[in-house]
Amino acid sequence: MYCLALGFGSGLAPRAPGTAGSIVALVPFMALSQLPLWAYGAVVLIGFVAGVYLCDVAARRLAIKDPGMVVWDEFVGLWIALAWAPPGWLYVLLGLVLFRIFDILKPWPIGYLDRRVQGGLGIMLDDVVAGLFACLVLQAIALAAGTLL
Repeated sequence: MYCLALGFGSGLAPRAPGTAGSIVALVPFMALSQLPLWAYGAVVLIGFVAGVYLCDVAARRLAIKDPGMVVWDEFVGLWIALAWAPPGWLYVLLGLVLFRIFDILKPWPIGYLDRRVQGGLGIMLDDVVAGLFACLVLQAIALAAGTLL
């Protein structure tokens, strides 16, 4: 359980564990990106539901509201950000950067959700919304570049 909650150990990075977790999340993303969209979505949904439980248990056991070392939320958030990314590493890296910007800056409603929703759902939800924002911006950039899928 802790293996997933801590992002296969990436959450133990001494600096920027959320960014480390997001980078490690690219490894399973490469396999996920080969799935049909419905299967990709199913995996993300399962990851979200499992993450609510995993993050809640880990936070309670660590006695910390939102422990920085718990990065499963970054995995799911990044997968959402990249769900409709056009092919190519440029879009994958841009999606990663956009996701991290939204996750770190927490514009409304991300910050509101981060402060108001407690437990595993709260840990997961702000990253899900950050992933949705990053996905929308990535799609707008792809549309402007003429590479929207």
